Amino acid sequence: MKTVNEAQERAIKHHKGPMLVLAGPGSGKTLVIIRRTQYLIEQHGISPNNILVITFTKAAAMEMQERFDRLMGQGRFGVNFGTFHAIFFKILRFAYNYSVSNIITEEERYRLLRDIIQSMELEIEDEKEFLEGIGSEISLVKGENMDISHYYSMNCSEETFQEIYKEYDKKLRHQNKIDFDDMLLLCYELLIERPDILSLWQQKYQYILIDEFQDINRIQYEIIKMLAKPKNNLFIVGDDDQSIYRFRGAKPEIMLSFEEEYKGVKKVVLNKNYRSKGNIITGALKVVGNNKKRFPKEIQSIHEPGNEINVKSFSDLPAQNQAILEEIDHYRKMGMRYSQIAVLYRTNTQPGSLVTKLMEYNIPFKMRDSLPNIYEHWIAKDLICYIKLSMGIRERGLFLQVMNRPKRYISREALEQTDVDLNTIREFYMEKPYVVERIDKLVYDLTLIRRTNPYAAINYIRRAVGYDDYLKEYAAFRRIKVEELYDILSELQEESREYKTHEEWLNHIDEYKDGLKEQALKQNQKDVDGVILTTFHASKGLEFDVVILMDANEGITPHKKAVVPEDMEEERRMFYVAMTRAKSFLHIFYVKQRYNKELSPSRFVGELLVSPMELREGMRIHHSIYGEGSIKKMEENKLTIQFDKIFLPKVLDMEFCIRNQMIKVV
Repeated sequence: MKTVNEAQERAIKHHKGPMLVLAGPGSGKTLVIIRRTQYLIEQHGISPNNILVITFTKAAAMEMQERFDRLMGQGRFGVNFGTFHAIFFKILRFAYNYSVSNIITEEERYRLLRDIIQSMELEIEDEKEFLEGIGSEISLVKGENMDISHYYSMNCSEETFQEIYKEYDKKLRHQNKIDFDDMLLLCYELLIERPDILSLWQQKYQYILIDEFQDINRIQYEIIKMLAKPKNNLFIVGDDDQSIYRFRGAKPEIMLSFEEEYKGVKKVVLNKNYRSKGNIITGALKVVGNNKKRFPKEIQSIHEPGNEINVKSFSDLPAQNQAILEEIDHYRKMGMRYSQIAVLYRTNTQPGSLVTKLMEYNIPFKMRDSLPNIYEHWIAKDLICYIKLSMGIRERGLFLQVMNRPKRYISREALEQTDVDLNTIREFYMEKPYVVERIDKLVYDLTLIRRTNPYAAINYIRRAVGYDDYLKEYAAFRRIKVEELYDILSELQEESREYKTHEEWLNHIDEYKDGLKEQALKQNQKDVDGVILTTFHASKGLEFDVVILMDANEGITPHKKAVVPEDMEEERRMFYVAMTRAKSFLHIFYVKQRYNKELSPSRFVGELLVSPMELREGMRIHHSIYGEGSIKKMEENKLTIQFDKIFLPKVLDMEFCIRNQMIKVV
């Protein structure tokens, strides 16, 4: 045990009964799991066949097994390593004689759901986005073993979701298929209904070790509890501060209530961080410490404090992008490889303009998420259709795309020819003056669009054509915030600003698409050195010498969708995960405006820069100066609000700032 610290040793030497291991980032949790497995075998004579080690991904399970094999000697032991789905499917296979052919593939699942919504004739603009959303909701309902009649859909009406869900389930059964979520449901039902089968698996899996326990969902936990009985040799390892998958059904509260569920459970905190410099750990804990629902923990870096966390503001996105390029160049000159540098962001829609700059300067990069091409978005396709139609291109497909966006009451019956003739369509509707009037307005609009540059054309389409109003109606139907769609429009409009003609802009779109295809070919080449671009979510488990967090703005991180306390706490955990990816240098950048819209720094930036003592003093000064009704008086007096190192040009909502611990008043 000379190679492990005291806390790790206590966890490794745990023998019987439940144990909770709180493992912060870079604390050696994988080492603890494989060394405890070794300890059970060598010191307590536990049969490897009676040990089950569960991880959340196949890659993690394979990596853990490889490390264990290197430790113990290849192929000498039969410890069961696997994901929840793999283990549960194994139980189903023995009970029901299932084979891999019974599992529906993601492609088949997507196709099945697409056929269902097409048969329902739903008016969906972005079919792919809608299907992904519905698929996630189906998984959520199954993972919670929820009564569908009590579920409130985020993508459509309850009636529509229930119809899709029931039809999907019906078609699965008809094809004798199960999806990944059914593996959990069917396994749970089997073990509840067949105590004899449950007893067999309890005898086999006498010691259960679970990695990333903070990401467990309700039905996974219920199955594990059954399997662990009666001995409850349950060894769970995780970090409640890194639970960032609520949208997939993860329940961090399960980990938080583990001590209540298992009385007398032993607890160990792995409080040594082997990854990051001291200042990075101190800053990250300062942020996540603002969460109310968490295990309090002291984590210390084994390294020196290192550089201060670098927080910078920029006037706009181009300025931020330029700063990122300069930082990359700076670290390259220090001798770092590109792959030691990572740029992290909250959502994969953010780095579009940065990607353009990286390609422009021939800086190699790799993306762990799908390469963003905003021009493939259906809103971009609508704008392109309008502009091409204004240029005299009259392809039927172009016209079909936008003829009723906004509503003009034109039907496909009026389009008989391959090339559209607006005069012919006008004649078709001569007996419907209200349609004729809309066609005449379209002709007028296309003429004006042709005479403008792309930036002005998009503005005209939004305001004069009525595209913004159309999006408002669509957002209401889809139960999404119209601001999300407006953001796409604003980004497209801003990106078009530098092009003088429609032809130039369309050529740029084609070149950008070709550039992304080239980049996509490089993504899987292991020997290609490139800056890593990835979301907060996809960065989990990774580490880099240099990390740059871009767009640390309110509404982006935390995301504007985060409205309830549980969502806000998860957003804070995501920011914490992103911060703790950095080993030596951490930069946090935010902008003062994005697409002509003023933005505030993220509250997490405020939490990083303002100590609780400064906050309390700020509140004391604020109330002593302004007293009751101080918010109103503050606005009247234009009180300056200052972050430790950041001056804001506008008055913020004092209640909001104090509530979220963002400011001090000076």
